[in-house]
Amino acid sequence: MTPFLEMLGRTALFRGLSAEEAEEALACLGAQRRSYAKGEAVWRAGDYARSVALVLSGSVCIENDDAWGNKSVLDRLGAGQVFAETYACVPSEPMMVSAVAAEKAEILFLRADPLLDEKAPPAVQRLVRNLLSVSAQKNLILSRRMFHISAKTIRGRLRSYLSDQAARRGRREFDIPFDRQQLADYLGVDRSALSAELSKMQREGLLSVRKNHFILSAEGDV
Repeated sequence: MTPFLEMLGRTALFRGLSAEEAEEALACLGAQRRSYAKGEAVWRAGDYARSVALVLSGSVCIENDDAWGNKSVLDRLGAGQVFAETYACVPSEPMMVSAVAAEKAEILFLRADPLLDEKAPPAVQRLVRNLLSVSAQKNLILSRRMFHISAKTIRGRLRSYLSDQAARRGRREFDIPFDRQQLADYLGVDRSALSAELSKMQREGLLSVRKNHFILSAEGDV
């Protein structure tokens, strides 16, 4: 098995497929690999996606920009994660969000039309089942963000997000996948106001933060 196929086998999308099945699926789906520089758009809002995209290396931010240029980061996807699958499976719908490389990234594109073919080979059908599971998980992620931003204050949004991160990792010390600007965009707040609130919480002994590394205090109401 080649290193590339071994890497694919570790992703949720190709989980359970043998090397032979993975190769068959790649051929059937017209797989193509492309590299992107930091800040380069994979897709812009208004584009039509015809392929499912799998991050092979680096990371991609899913962003929403309003008419006044305000940006909101919906998610940041790393190696092994999938994006644009919903739009690829409904090709008549333009994308409402942009996908932008957060750093140098390599993306694998898989044509969506064979995924919708009821006569697709077994390897592709298995990949479709995996894709359904991936999409369900992503819906949970989007629901989680909606929960975080439902708080009216910046501290409330930080409390919700950081508590969730600690609970998911099972410890109070962790790294988050966002830099300060991306965290502000994700929580839908001003970066300066976010930084000020984090500094205030740190002075109050509620947490310790250095760049994207957080330690939550074991005492007090974060």
